[in-house]
Amino acid sequence: MSAAARSPLSVVFLLHIALEIPLAIQGVWSPTSLPFVQLNNTTLVVLKLYSALVFGICAVALLCFSLPEFLPGKRALAIGLCVYHTICSTILYQAPRFIPMSFGPMFESYKITPESVWGTMHGIVGLSMVVWWQGTVHYAQLVRGPQ
Repeated sequence: MSAAARSPLSVVFLLHIALEIPLAIQGVWSPTSLPFVQLNNTTLVVLKLYSALVFGICAVALLCFSLPEFLPGKRALAIGLCVYHTICSTILYQAPRFIPMSFGPMFESYKITPESVWGTMHGIVGLSMVVWWQGTVHYAQLVRGPQ
């Protein structure tokens, strides 16, 4: 197996981008149009700063997507994204309602809200990063050689 071999599991980096880029773009250029309640000047500035950070991390994820699996930087980014998405998932599950939208009374009766769906999506991406890590460990071991 060549050292430049890549796993199809790397699509998880694109999954991260797909989840984050809408908020990043809208948060940087038009944060007041986001469907969040009680936005004031402070929260708008923090939202813009957060969106800029997310935008930058999306760029890093895009650049890392095509890199070989064994590179320490790609592996470090995956762990960082795993931690980020896991924490985001927890925060969103525990958050009070802040998105003034609903999927309807039936979904509300099952506690399926935009916040919980968003939290679930973050949890899936976080878990997917763990799957990528475990699924590509052998690439790093091949490059490291016998110990």
